[in-house]
Amino acid sequence: MRNGVLIALAAALVTAGAATGLTAAPAQAGPAQAGPAQAGPAQAAEKPSVTAREAYLVDITDGAHGAHGAHGAHGTVQFAKRETRRVPIASLTKVMTAYVVRRQARLDDVVTIKQADVRHAVAGGATTAGLRAGERLTVRDLLYGLMLPSGADAAHALAEKYGPGTAKFVAKMNAAARRLGLRDTRYANPDGLPSKAYSTARDQATLAAAVLRDPVIATVAKTPKRVVGKSAHHRVHVWRNTNDLLRDGAVGLKTGFTNQAGYCLSFAAVRDGRTYVGVVLGERSDRARFATARRLLDWATEGVAEGAGGGAAGGPGGEVMEGAGVILS
Repeated sequence: MRNGVLIALAAALVTAGAATGLTAAPAQAGPAQAGPAQAGPAQAAEKPSVTAREAYLVDITDGAHGAHGAHGAHGTVQFAKRETRRVPIASLTKVMTAYVVRRQARLDDVVTIKQADVRHAVAGGATTAGLRAGERLTVRDLLYGLMLPSGADAAHALAEKYGPGTAKFVAKMNAAARRLGLRDTRYANPDGLPSKAYSTARDQATLAAAVLRDPVIATVAKTPKRVVGKSAHHRVHVWRNTNDLLRDGAVGLKTGFTNQAGYCLSFAAVRDGRTYVGVVLGERSDRARFATARRLLDWATEGVAEGAGGGAAGGPGGEVMEGAGVILS
């Protein structure tokens, strides 16, 4: 048991149904003290080509014990490109929505879908979970509808229920961001539709490390497909995960896209016993964001295999700078 995040991610990999995790009570947030920065392996291979406007990859294997709380996550930075630039993050916003819901709701709570939830998603031209007014679904199911097909209708329904009201829910999102040390993040809605909201690749990596400590979110994020059978309260729903990186053994986390934000991806993977969390923002295409994430993970893994000392991180513009790992804060 080296650290909390690795345990949660490993559990997500080996637990087929994760039924036990899905009946757990909401995880309790609590500050943890950040420990010293961790030194990591050098990247002997040529740095990967990254076409995304912003990108970040961190090895949290040895630093994840402090990956949650007022000081944020910390670990060894493997690659960084404009990681502190404030930019829109599209539907990566829904990661925070899930995080806030988990700290308030019971998984068996029932939420009634309203016409306003459906209209909101349609009017914004957003992706939906195909919900209909009058349906009644559990929070457990709505978390899948939120994360897998990236349903703005599910996000709106959850925010209205647990704000109560969207404005109060967004206030809770921003309060949670402050507690997690996301100093360059501001939310304006629960779904990531175009607004004045912003975050950074580094902040989103910190958030990813925190949310994956929750076994429920970890299970949802790595699920390729979820079928919700028809009942007296709702029709059948079949939701497929938009994260193609799962096919390569990733264990999460979330995709996003708007014209303003470009193609975005928050991801996590366990390779050769090491836990990596990464973020790609402003990529040029759907395919490119996954290709970039794969290159970053391959590059980091090759660096570990080389067995040399001293970390490497790509600075603004993608330059590689030699140095020790840094604290994500």
